[in-house]
Amino acid sequence: MRIRLDIAYDGTAFRGWARQPGLRTVQGTLEDALARIVGGAPRLVVAGRTDAGVHATGQVAHLDLDPEQVRRLPRGRGAAAPEPDEAATALAGRVRGVLGAYPDVTVRSTAVAPEGFDARFSAVWRRYEYRIADGAARYEPLERLRTTSVRGALDVRSMDAAARSLIGLHDFAAYCKPRDEATTIRTLLEFDWRRTDDGVLLAHVRADAFCHSMVRALVGACVAVGEGRLGVDEVVSIRDGAVRTSETKVLAARGLTLTAVGYPAADLLADRAEQTRRRRDQE
Repeated sequence: MRIRLDIAYDGTAFRGWARQPGLRTVQGTLEDALARIVGGAPRLVVAGRTDAGVHATGQVAHLDLDPEQVRRLPRGRGAAAPEPDEAATALAGRVRGVLGAYPDVTVRSTAVAPEGFDARFSAVWRRYEYRIADGAARYEPLERLRTTSVRGALDVRSMDAAARSLIGLHDFAAYCKPRDEATTIRTLLEFDWRRTDDGVLLAHVRADAFCHSMVRALVGACVAVGEGRLGVDEVVSIRDGAVRTSETKVLAARGLTLTAVGYPAADLLADRAEQTRRRRDQE
């Protein structure tokens, strides 16, 4: 049985999503909790691995359980084997119980995954938000762990113009940390900035996928524009140069939150997963 898990976490105390020996990670924490419930060595497949300090309100993962693990989900000895939907519901409640009161990671919901669903490869987009408090924003202590602070006042209109100029199918190598044999071609579907009622600058960024540190690098480029160090057209020139530059910097992880992952209709899930597994090439 494949189960979809919708997950949220405060990334402050985690060294990212992916399990690492000797380090506290989101995947490690959840898989350890699952092992206590169903036994064995459960493995989560996630929609998008987040870096150390990055938060999530809309992370998605899947988990495959064998029949014996499913039978272990109901509480009490001798309990009958649950129906699939009952098993998925029971799993969410039991994981939350193991994680305890006030955890910094939780499973918000679970459901039996449709045929062909793969949390990573079936996804058609991921959406993030990034929060910045500049000199014009009101400081909110309760938001400090998910907001990056910068000195001075930023020009949100020029930042928004710069962000929108980057939308489309492009090679984003200039805004990614390189990884061997990994493509940096992505389709940026949405990127904009606005100032909230409390003065915080909020970016919404959505793409088919993101390469390593891409969102925080794009945000850093927009901050350089907002500070007047770069022109709006220069962020495009940097992108088209496809080479990392010292003119922009990667901003802190604390301001970044994965808010949603999008999937196609159920009958298209398997095809999407197969398509995504192929290497992305720019047309």
